[in-house]
Amino acid sequence: MSEESNPKVFSNRWADAVGPSGQGSPRDHCGCIENGSRTQLPTSFHPERQDTTAPGWIRLLELVEEAAADGREVFVPLVELTTEQRRQVITLPPTIAKLTSVKHLVLYGSNLVRIPPEIGAMKSLEEFSPYTSYRLHWFPYELTRCPDLRRSTVSTRALYGNYKRRPPFPPLPATPTGLQDSDLENLDPGVWGAAEVRTCGVCDRRIQGANLRQVWISLRTSGADVLPLLVNACSTACVDALPVPADGYVQMPHTGGPSVSQPPAGPQSRPSVTSAAPTPPATP
Repeated sequence: MSEESNPKVFSNRWADAVGPSGQGSPRDHCGCIENGSRTQLPTSFHPERQDTTAPGWIRLLELVEEAAADGREVFVPLVELTTEQRRQVITLPPTIAKLTSVKHLVLYGSNLVRIPPEIGAMKSLEEFSPYTSYRLHWFPYELTRCPDLRRSTVSTRALYGNYKRRPPFPPLPATPTGLQDSDLENLDPGVWGAAEVRTCGVCDRRIQGANLRQVWISLRTSGADVLPLLVNACSTACVDALPVPADGYVQMPHTGGPSVSQPPAGPQSRPSVTSAAPTPPATP
């Protein structure tokens, strides 16, 4: 066999990001985003709540504290969990705000359905890799607070509004005039996208219950990927202060639902990678 006929072998860049094998799958099945020729149905948030008594969650809390204490620059927590433990983790703890030295966060093959807004406190973050986390369809707007974020590896086909399929964004609740401050600490994640909302993603001020405004916006948060971001804002003024969305996506903040008109799907609608990075959120 000639050298030219030998198949080229590529190295697996994620070999060190895969946790130990075990019985069962480390991820639950997700059918939110349709692939192939099947008709895309309306979407909704994953309603699961994190079980804070699960061994996987408790171990993750320990790993975050260890990483914060030793100031490590690369954090790959899931390799320290068993298959069963990885399946138990559907979000990250708010304590990731302590990881101010981490430059690369690797969440390869996770079972996550949401990322907490505290990721915005990871000021040194340069690379974000939740690749093959197929149940992770959106990200918090606070991700734009990471000023050095320049690289990401995301399974874009699993994202709301991705240019390949244009799956609809989940509809967001109408202006919650009857929502009380205490209600923001015990929300239905299947409706609001999170179990609690405390501060404005734009100005960082405390949100009063009746003033909560939620919108979707698609922004280029790194060098390659346009991500669907959920904004929890404290006022209409903060919504108006949001940056211009990425080219090739809905050109205004919106409240989701199948009625939102998106650009046509397909390679011809792929946005230019030269779009400007979003302006970091204002601080009070």
